[in-house]
Amino acid sequence: MTAPIPHLPSAPLGTGDLAAEITAQLSTQLCRVRLRGFHPPEAPGPTLVAVAHGSRDPRALPTVRALLDRVRALRPGLAVRLGHIELNRPLLADTLAELRGEAVLVPLLFGHGHHVTHDLPAALAGAPQLTGRVAAPLGPHRLLAEALHGRLLEAGFPGAPSPRTAVVLAAAGSRAPRSARDTERTAQLLSARLGGTPVLPAYASAAAPTVADAVRTLTARGHDRIAVASCFTAPGRFATQCADAAPGTAAAPLGDHPALARLVLHRYDQALLARTGSDPASVRAATVAV
Repeated sequence: MTAPIPHLPSAPLGTGDLAAEITAQLSTQLCRVRLRGFHPPEAPGPTLVAVAHGSRDPRALPTVRALLDRVRALRPGLAVRLGHIELNRPLLADTLAELRGEAVLVPLLFGHGHHVTHDLPAALAGAPQLTGRVAAPLGPHRLLAEALHGRLLEAGFPGAPSPRTAVVLAAAGSRAPRSARDTERTAQLLSARLGGTPVLPAYASAAAPTVADAVRTLTARGHDRIAVASCFTAPGRFATQCADAAPGTAAAPLGDHPALARLVLHRYDQALLARTGSDPASVRAATVAV
């Protein structure tokens, strides 16, 4: 329904007074109009709790904090908190104890190992004041392959594929078979991104082969330019151990690489879609607008 034309005063007005009167009355009418399609800004989503493993390496905590600063820059207004499984503060249990409402735990880990499948759900169960869920680990995913590739290039790994080059993908390792499959899939994604360069998974603990064994295998296959890609969020004992076993180029841990920050938000968004009962195709297709 069209709003009536504002009534203007009968007394003569100067040009400036007339304009002011029209503006005032139009403003009054507009305040009564409900704009079609207008929706007030949505409230921020559940708290994103990034879960790092923790390390005694003094570089680890600043590196993880830098990653979360990048996550916050990509999603202003989203509450982002940090919790560690061990060795660093804040510990996950302490972070969860301070929260109320809803939370999504995003593991800064790269496979479905014991921490992801057991420790994180147990931590949520120990915080009954929270409604929460655990997101998928960061691997495997194309964004993870992008971050690994970026760190390899920064370390001097050649951009063009060559029969002489190969990569060892160094990961923490787990006794869980699904975790090994996750690492193997990440190796495949990285190989594809490198134009078919061979990528062999290796582990710092709990699984085989070791980085040194993987290097020997690739050398026996005729590769003499072998780099180690570091599938670790931050510096630590395992990351250093794997880098020390590299015969040449050793990439840095992923840290605050932009693709890793986007992946953290992608896993958060996927968890929210799953919570709302979205169909599986929509959950798989969830992306982050940056």
